[in-house]
Amino acid sequence: MVANSSEIKKSVNGALISGIVLTVLGIVGIALPVVSTIFAETWVALILITAGFTKLVYATQTRHEGGFIWKILLSALYIATGIMLFVYPLTGILTLTLLLGSFLLTEGTFELILAFRIRPQQNWTWALGNGIVTLILGALIWFQFPYNAPWLIGTGLGASILATGVSRVMLSINARSALNSADQSLDQGASA
Repeated sequence: MVANSSEIKKSVNGALISGIVLTVLGIVGIALPVVSTIFAETWVALILITAGFTKLVYATQTRHEGGFIWKILLSALYIATGIMLFVYPLTGILTLTLLLGSFLLTEGTFELILAFRIRPQQNWTWALGNGIVTLILGALIWFQFPYNAPWLIGTGLGASILATGVSRVMLSINARSALNSADQSLDQGASA
């Protein structure tokens, strides 16, 4: 039991430390939204380039299975898009912002449709609220475009990382408290 308890404590401490690091990174992301937006855009570019080369290797390995030309064209599309985002980051930021706005408008519309489809169910208004908020966010992105592009993605990314960090810290503190309570109960039981 002691070995398991110490392993659990190490795990909880590791989660706490990672939560603190994520919280700090989230705050930095929100404080420097243009930098974090460029970082996010560059990260997407590198992912696309890497995926394109991976698809190219797959295409050459499976060239006898059919569709070789299409596999090559698809890998070229990935690589070219990644290079374009990497070489022209402002264009990439504008494009990603428009994609995010379009995604949120579409998701909000689908959420509203879903909400009215599940309307007889209890708590269907949560889906309705989600759809309305998502639709409003998408509309805000579109109506403020391109002025919001330099900071929007970075701020959103920072807020997401901050929320993850804070939730991880809080869960770790809760787990640590539960472990301390369990250890105290064991100590009281052993002394009795």
